[in-house]
Amino acid sequence: MVTAIPLLYLIVRTTGAGWQAIADSLFRQRTLETTLTSLGLIGLVIVGCLVLAVPSAWLLARTNIPGRALFLVTAALPLAVPSYVMAYAWIAEFPWMSGLLAAALVMSLATYPYVAIPLTAALRSIDAGHEEAARSLGLGPLAVARRVTVPLAWPAAAAGLLLAALYTLSEFGTVAIFRVDAFTRVIYTAYRASFDRTTAAVLALLLVVLALVLVLIEARARGKAQRWRVGSGVTRPAPRHRLGPWGTAAGLAWLTGVAVLALGVPAWSLTQRLLESQRTTFDATELLGALAGSVSSSLLGAALALVLALPIAILAARYASRLVRGIEGAAFLGHALPGVVVGLSLVFLTLAVLPAAYQTLAILAFAYAVLFLPKAIGASRSAIAAVPPALESTARSLGRGPVRAWFTVTGRLAWPGIAAGTLLVVLTAMKELPATLMLRPTGFNTLATELWSRTEIQAFGSAAPYALAMILLASVPAWLMGRWLARTPEDDAGSTAVDDDTVRTDEITYVGGVR
Repeated sequence: MVTAIPLLYLIVRTTGAGWQAIADSLFRQRTLETTLTSLGLIGLVIVGCLVLAVPSAWLLARTNIPGRALFLVTAALPLAVPSYVMAYAWIAEFPWMSGLLAAALVMSLATYPYVAIPLTAALRSIDAGHEEAARSLGLGPLAVARRVTVPLAWPAAAAGLLLAALYTLSEFGTVAIFRVDAFTRVIYTAYRASFDRTTAAVLALLLVVLALVLVLIEARARGKAQRWRVGSGVTRPAPRHRLGPWGTAAGLAWLTGVAVLALGVPAWSLTQRLLESQRTTFDATELLGALAGSVSSSLLGAALALVLALPIAILAARYASRLVRGIEGAAFLGHALPGVVVGLSLVFLTLAVLPAAYQTLAILAFAYAVLFLPKAIGASRSAIAAVPPALESTARSLGRGPVRAWFTVTGRLAWPGIAAGTLLVVLTAMKELPATLMLRPTGFNTLATELWSRTEIQAFGSAAPYALAMILLASVPAWLMGRWLARTPEDDAGSTAVDDDTVRTDEITYVGGVR
């Protein structure tokens, strides 16, 4: 239930200020302008994601475009680059960029993979029989797309658009770099510049409400219709359209252009700024200190997230009661809380309840655990659920205690998934900016905070090493996740010889589910 602490404290903080203070904060002109700006940014990003993702997904899933595997990789790579790093790269290359449209462009390039990847998978998995049946009834290509293909692919696109919208609503670095007064920037400014922080708390709660509204809108737009295949026979993928020379050229130009905008411009800009930084004063000690700060804080936050996630994941994987579902749902509450909201609530909480903990590494790690706990729970739960409970029961029957049986059997077999979830927390914690800015100890810097402080004063050359170091550092847990998740059972087993503390699961067989 620790994930609910920030939200509950914000509620207590705002109601304690009195309804008049809440009304004054809610109904001021600035609040209305901030709301309209945030909604406008979300709307532009949604449109941008659709413009970028729909043609890309169709080309990758339904045509014979050459280089499909390469373009699938380039379509996913923007997710590995923090959006504020992409914003820094664009504004460093084009200093005249600012405002809502510039932020919408960069956010669309950073988040369109949320739509393109699941939409590509959905278009590839649609049974060809659905569209063939529609054409046999006299429908033309456009009518088939409107009445069959779009309804079948829409849930995947809607889920991706929800992720892009929530990411946009909670993003701080990009809107700060482009000077857009969205909720996250206004909340942070109110927190830093005002002794009366009721306005910041009220705006934080309003931000959470908007996030929940987006979730409800997505659920309603997705609809309740079940899209199952009930006929007999084998599902067949839709045939790929053969593009002519001009169509192939246009398709390659589109996919290459999107890749250049999302990856090429940032790569070129960062390289140029890095070369410029060689001609200016560069402090390697500061870079190493920020690198150490990113590693230490993210590892500590991931360790705390793992400790909190493991009991919930075990319960969710083994027991399907209403109470367990409620506990898991409460733990996922942190996914709906932007970093600026968690950071603001923990500032209030520590100052009011435990002042000695204010701006300590422990509180920063706790913020990371609250924000990214769902990532650890999801991966751990899936890995534990994949291990047959009978294996653990067998270990118990051989004299193992419950804890020892779990660690030597279930824990050992589920470890790659648990480790992948922990590394995912490390990866996302390294990129977290607003909560780090609010909660970091005095004099404690990370790559994200150093990059942000330099881009604020437009010192783009000195910021480049931090941006590149962040991308390189984030690639380490991403590579490890791929390595561990690609391991086969044979890799983990090694041989049939095991030590005395390990149950020989390779010699256990099942008939009808009974040992």
